[in-house]
Amino acid sequence: MDNLLKTCLYDKHVALQAQMSPFAGYMMPIQYTSIVEEHQAVRNNVGMFDVSHMGEIYVSGPDAEKFVNYIFSNQVADMAVGKVLYGFMLYPTGGVVDDLLVYRMQDENTFLLVVNASNIAKDYQWVVSQSEGFDVKVDNASDEIGQIALQGPKAEEVAVNLLGLPVADLEFYTFKELTYDGHYLIASRTGYTGEDGFELYADHDTIIALWDKLYNEGHVAACGLGCRDTLRFEAGLPLYGHEIDVDITPVEAGLSMFVKLDKENDFLGKEACARQKAEGVTRKSVGIELHDKAIPRAEYEVEVDGQVVGRVTTGYRSISTDKSVCVALIQKEYATMGSEVEVRIRKKTFKGTVCKRRFYEAKYKK
Repeated sequence: MDNLLKTCLYDKHVALQAQMSPFAGYMMPIQYTSIVEEHQAVRNNVGMFDVSHMGEIYVSGPDAEKFVNYIFSNQVADMAVGKVLYGFMLYPTGGVVDDLLVYRMQDENTFLLVVNASNIAKDYQWVVSQSEGFDVKVDNASDEIGQIALQGPKAEEVAVNLLGLPVADLEFYTFKELTYDGHYLIASRTGYTGEDGFELYADHDTIIALWDKLYNEGHVAACGLGCRDTLRFEAGLPLYGHEIDVDITPVEAGLSMFVKLDKENDFLGKEACARQKAEGVTRKSVGIELHDKAIPRAEYEVEVDGQVVGRVTTGYRSISTDKSVCVALIQKEYATMGSEVEVRIRKKTFKGTVCKRRFYEAKYKK
């Protein structure tokens, strides 16, 4: 445990008696009160998450746009300053290096890549290794930047009225570079919960000050990574290492809309994804709703007529819908909406119906 990293808010979590657990090389809060209570706070009111373990990599220089467009699956050519895009860095095989957010900064030759905590070192090395021949500078700023995710239907009210941030006019997937109490801050209308909200990036001292103000004056619920997973799962948002990874392509995961095959330039993984789109895939990511209260967990086998046809990637008893549901990667011939399958939970199988991967209607501000 001694070699685990700590975020700048670690002492706050301990003071709140959070249940702490290793996650992506960090000691992180899983819950403060209960996963259900924190989940409901975000769905119905507002909650905040320490996501300072996420990685921030800057790419700058004359070739920054050209380079990011080469390593990123979405289209950054002519991307407006203040815009955010979701997409993937792909291996030539079409497998996923990571899923990430790309920000175009006020200096239009600078891009911020926000990557998963478990992949920071790998992603940084990947970006640097691909940059040969491009006039760019790559900086890993992950250790200097902290991040709070303020999420829920009352997130805007809290951000504007309590923190004084001019963010009411921000559309979904846009951001502003601001000053808060004399310190640089990025306020981004993004999140990983299926609710409206903001992700706030700043230096460690500013993040600590924001947390204290939100908790002490705003009485905003502190939320752990436990409900962050239940929230993102209900909203149909993928998790690296589960719905996507080196062996699961965006095409198989049903995320082709973030792979712009019509980009004029070549990009890493384009050929493999184009081939999958043209020829079809042998397996697909689907939702499954069980007819029983049994809970399907990751790695449980999905069966049809006693034959294994796939596996669960994430599963829960949905807090918002009170249904036993999961996302699974299964053979495409069984992936039709309404198809009947079974999930093996220990020694028994439980019947389920193939459905959409989104179990809760997201409430983003468009």
